[in-house]
Amino acid sequence: MRDLFDRIIENKGPLGKWAAQAEGYFVFPKLEGPISNRMKFQGREVITWSINDYLGLANLPEIKKVDGEAAMEHGAAYPMGARMMSGQTDFHEQLEQELADFVNKEASYLLNFGYQGIMSAIDALVSKDDIIVYDVDSHACIIDGVRLHVGKRFTFKHNDIESLEKNLERATKMAEQTGGGILVISEGVFGMRGEQGKLREIAALKKKFRFRLLVDDAHGFGTLGATGAGAGEEQGVQDDIDVYFATFAKSMAGIGAFLAADKEIIDYLKYNMRSQMFAKSLPMIYVKGALKRLEMLRTRPELKEKLWDNVNALQNGLKERGFDIGTTSSCVTPVYLNGSIPEAMALVKDLRENYRIFCSIVVYPVVPKGLILLRMIPTATHTAEDISETLEAFSAIRERLQNGTYKRLSAAVAAAMGE
Repeated sequence: MRDLFDRIIENKGPLGKWAAQAEGYFVFPKLEGPISNRMKFQGREVITWSINDYLGLANLPEIKKVDGEAAMEHGAAYPMGARMMSGQTDFHEQLEQELADFVNKEASYLLNFGYQGIMSAIDALVSKDDIIVYDVDSHACIIDGVRLHVGKRFTFKHNDIESLEKNLERATKMAEQTGGGILVISEGVFGMRGEQGKLREIAALKKKFRFRLLVDDAHGFGTLGATGAGAGEEQGVQDDIDVYFATFAKSMAGIGAFLAADKEIIDYLKYNMRSQMFAKSLPMIYVKGALKRLEMLRTRPELKEKLWDNVNALQNGLKERGFDIGTTSSCVTPVYLNGSIPEAMALVKDLRENYRIFCSIVVYPVVPKGLILLRMIPTATHTAEDISETLEAFSAIRERLQNGTYKRLSAAVAAAMGE
């Protein structure tokens, strides 16, 4: 028998082993100043492409005014206790009704956080006799939620309807034996690749199979659809989504999340979601702030229009310069390059130090070995100048990646790490 911590000390994991080289710069960096298109990184101004403030709400004066007034009136604590016991208010109920109306559902339920919220929702929706079928590229919060399930689960290949159909056939046979039901889970927008989930095609399979559909639309809410109601609205299948989930952390620039569904389902979740039953109610600062943000989504369509002007300018510019941005159909803009983790570090350092461009770097194990993914998030606050400077910088770093500049720069780091 050995000490529990021996394994942790000996093996810090595929990302943790780079902590000495990466922490504070490549991971856990500190962006400072007002949330905007340009912020400070290590004392220097950079163009920021890593902030999910899609509509630019974070620093609008009218938003900050409501946030400040709510803080002055209620402090950070009110209401105290869980919603079920002592944390219910008229404002929580108002926000839930307005959210339900916005996404065209009967009812909604506020959640304190997106990650724990969808985990708990999955846990509450299925029993041991039920079967989960979910996209293999689902976000970590979905995967962790599925791990809570003690029954059977199957993955289908990413956005592969033929694979989904095969797994629904397997799930149907199993459900006939257990007496359970089937929950299919997809995302409205997959946050790394930027692809929309094939919700229309998934919904069409309801004619052949009996299942319920849960959609995580964290990146679609506020950015897709005629009114901003998300990927379901964009694809014309909002009514076929049985349980709709979105977070306030992206287009709403806040804290919290919500589920929306038929009232009977929401009533069940209110009494059976452990993460909400046994957790403090969402503070009034965030509730009143979310009400104002939702009002802005409804009444300021020009924010979404500006966002998409910037998305199209950036994505088209990258494609015109020969960059591979995959098959994104959302604001999320991935740039795929080939190279090792040390090369990726050298590349990102060049972007930040010499071109003042700050974007997120994604490497193994999130993406396959040998692949570098630079993930960019355009927002309504970005300018034409931001986009022009960024495109010029990307042209330079691609040439250096191809001619081996970053490989040479990273050799010392790779040798030190035994790579």
